[in-house]
Amino acid sequence: MAAADEALLHVSELRAAASRTFARPRLARPRRQAEATKRKYQASGEAPPAKRRNETSFLPAKKTAQETQRTFKRKAQKTFSPKKSLAGASDRNQEQKPCVKTSSLFKNNPEIPELHRPVVKQVQEKVFTSDAFHELDLHPHLISTINTVLKMSSMTSVQKQSIPVLLEGRDALVRSQTGSGKTLAYCIPVVQSLQAMKSKIQRSDGPYALVLVPTRELALQSFDTVQKLLKPFTWIVPGVLMGGEKRKSEKARLRKGINILISTPGRLVDHIKSTKNIHFSRIRWLILDEADRILDLGFEKDITVILNAVNAECQKRQNVLLSATLTEGVTRLADISLHDPVSISVLDECQNQSHPKGKAILEVSPPQTSDELDSFAIPDSLDQHVTLVPSKLRLVSLAAFILQKCKFEKDQKMIVFFSSCELVEFHYNLFLQTLLTSTGAPASGQLPSASMRLKFLRLHGNMEQEERTAVFQEFSHSKTGVLLCTDVAARGLDLPQVKWIVQYNAPSSPAEYIHRIGRTARIGCHGSSLLILAPSEAEYVNSLASHKINVSEIKMEDILSVLTRDDCFKGRRGNQKSRAIGPQEIRERATVLQTVFEDYVHSSERRVSWAKKALQSFIRAYATYPRELKHIFHVRSLHLGHVAKSFGLRDAPKNLSVSAIKKRKANLKRPDLHKKTHSKHRLAEILRSEYSSGMEAGTAKVKKQNKHAEPGSQPCSAVSYRRPALAVGKN
Repeated sequence: MAAADEALLHVSELRAAASRTFARPRLARPRRQAEATKRKYQASGEAPPAKRRNETSFLPAKKTAQETQRTFKRKAQKTFSPKKSLAGASDRNQEQKPCVKTSSLFKNNPEIPELHRPVVKQVQEKVFTSDAFHELDLHPHLISTINTVLKMSSMTSVQKQSIPVLLEGRDALVRSQTGSGKTLAYCIPVVQSLQAMKSKIQRSDGPYALVLVPTRELALQSFDTVQKLLKPFTWIVPGVLMGGEKRKSEKARLRKGINILISTPGRLVDHIKSTKNIHFSRIRWLILDEADRILDLGFEKDITVILNAVNAECQKRQNVLLSATLTEGVTRLADISLHDPVSISVLDECQNQSHPKGKAILEVSPPQTSDELDSFAIPDSLDQHVTLVPSKLRLVSLAAFILQKCKFEKDQKMIVFFSSCELVEFHYNLFLQTLLTSTGAPASGQLPSASMRLKFLRLHGNMEQEERTAVFQEFSHSKTGVLLCTDVAARGLDLPQVKWIVQYNAPSSPAEYIHRIGRTARIGCHGSSLLILAPSEAEYVNSLASHKINVSEIKMEDILSVLTRDDCFKGRRGNQKSRAIGPQEIRERATVLQTVFEDYVHSSERRVSWAKKALQSFIRAYATYPRELKHIFHVRSLHLGHVAKSFGLRDAPKNLSVSAIKKRKANLKRPDLHKKTHSKHRLAEILRSEYSSGMEAGTAKVKKQNKHAEPGSQPCSAVSYRRPALAVGKN
């Protein structure tokens, strides 16, 4: 038993020693090395070296070097990942110029389909005639003013047919292509009839003519035209009422007297309800210009209020409706407001062989045939183009097209249309800070030098009225420049010498398409338009063809090739003189330009948030396309990661729909029976903000916020909707 006890005790001691040995294996060896080092220095009489906190000397030198090298390689791979760098860049250049994280623009994109464009015969009008104004029975001073001040001698087709009819005192529904001179078609008869009145007009008499227009800019333009025509007749006083102006000053002008009153519907209704000294007892003319647009955004109630107010005081008057497109709403309004009207529609002989070329069709009732409702007259001198661009390349393609036309070509004016005011603000600030200045330049290259020909302006409904007026005047008198705008500039505006119209976001209707491209090729001048579509939206071309609209295709590669003309977009291998410029070089330069945009957006959290809000606004606007176009523009067909690239975002935002989810949960807890009605009212309020009187509380609140905010930091409100699920994947 004693021997057994001794054996057990010996085993337990061995186990304890082994456990102590293996419990701290890292401390035993360093301690022995330290003691040996201490004995060594004591024997030699030298002082041992000071102990360091990180004792890397305890590790073998070979192992330390290997681990350090592996650590550096891991860091280098994160910085110089070949997937994130430019294609074909050498390791030596990568070490000299670290590459930022930029995913490939040309990978994982959908295939661009072949565009099958059905050839259709466009409806065209003859703009000018050989007849001169002096052939009409007009006042000699008025003819002189038209010839010298307006510098016009011959009439357009719509003027030739409209002026005699309106001078006879008939009601009329005038339909003619945009840019054909419809404003003068009603302004000349109004001035002629008012100056010819036997009892001379007094300013204190109040309005004799009332002109309603949808936008503030069109109100200013019409006022300017009337003012020029009234130069010989100083006793007739014109005036304008529009949102954004001080109500007190407008009341003072109304109190003094305005004989030809030009107004937007919302502001006039506001004065009818709140201003006592406005009266319509002497109204002789009631004119609705761009009548279809007045009705499009819910102004039908305002028009009803105005018609009731005018009818209550004056029964006998002459009514005129003018529009470039004839819609069901216009014909319905014509039935309400016109009495025994003459319909004036200028058509080409190809449209109707039974009428001579250049002659108008005069009918007693408004035309309501399906052909005339579905087809639109387009100027003969307007070239229309379309290009198919994947979502990731939209921003780069737009910038390249602007550089091509406005930097490398002389005397080019361009208007770019967007779907919301957030998009206008985003692209305006982005291009201003990247394409014109050195702000946000990447380490890889230089930005384009500032060019006098490259000038950016913006115009949308949530800008202050003074700024809107200044931008409108500046762009009108400028020979060059790029105007980024919403549809607030799509109707009736006569902006001279505009060579290109770019539609970055497709319009929601063919009529809107016609009005947008109508800002160029006006009064016989030559112009061009470009519609940018995603590959999934290619069928929109067939939709345009069904309305007799022809477009020709421009390849995306041809647009991006302009980047090879600017050395500041050279890639990593751009220093090789013998290198031929090919597709790979174009792709590298497009990636450099995209890097410029992404560096600017990701330079601060505020800009990233700003880009996310613009992206959200784009998605919301995309969800508002009408039902007949949902099979082409459906929000579920969007790839969120690819679309995010077109806003300078490197990754798809993950918290984009947080607010929408919260609202959805709240609605589930407290179901709202009037939810649909509320959404419709909200949509109407947002859309009306660009055309309203400016007195709404919601609009005023947004403007007050934008006034004190940094440009681009507080975008305008967008159309509210419940966002469906989106595709998120590789970008």
